[in-house]
Amino acid sequence: MTRPDGSPVRVLVVDDEPDLAEVVTGALRYEGWEVRSAATAAAALDTARDLRPDAVVLDIMLPDGDGLSVLRELRAEQPHVCVVFLTARDTVEDRVAGITAGGDDYVTKPFALAELVARVRGLLRRAGMTRELTQEALLTVGDLVMDEDAHEVTRGGEPIDLSPTEFQLLRCLMRNPRLVLSKAQLLDLVWSYDFGGRAHVVELYISYLRKKIDAGREPMIHTVRGAGYVLKPVA
Repeated sequence: MTRPDGSPVRVLVVDDEPDLAEVVTGALRYEGWEVRSAATAAAALDTARDLRPDAVVLDIMLPDGDGLSVLRELRAEQPHVCVVFLTARDTVEDRVAGITAGGDDYVTKPFALAELVARVRGLLRRAGMTRELTQEALLTVGDLVMDEDAHEVTRGGEPIDLSPTEFQLLRCLMRNPRLVLSKAQLLDLVWSYDFGGRAHVVELYISYLRKKIDAGREPMIHTVRGAGYVLKPVA
């Protein structure tokens, strides 16, 4: 997914929690997008004027103001920007206030990074602010093919049935072929932020994937001892 002129999608992440901002920014950069972050309302508006983002992931509670005020100023200057609220405030009243103020979507903490990315992609697509390149429509690593929109996976032309979590885990690996991803990175990307899970959850789902992806075939999913996991096409 790119902008209509072929340049990278631009996203601004606004949150005063450094760790959260870092993992969200990292997940969005995995998409090949240009991503910047800001920790305050003032910094968010300054960065938005410079970046001219296509989408903003916006916390409601900020140290020098609130996200609703930031949204109003953003809309005044950039009326077509897509805005996803990301907040711990999860009452019906909070959601209604966020959407009424002009937010396009509302995600509450804790959340799954993969879901957040999918929501941003969906908003941008519906807003007509991006174009899908033919080569990006499918993820292909060797004879392993994933259709992200249809949620279908094949290897050697044979369909593979995956659970939603297995699909998101494989997606992370396929978007980063030959790159070793640590258990901590995969926990952040696939499971909920602040999930509090342990590495054994990643190990368990990797084992599920291996049974479905590599069973009876030359393996593509490899363990790098002490570092994590990597997906490689068969030589």
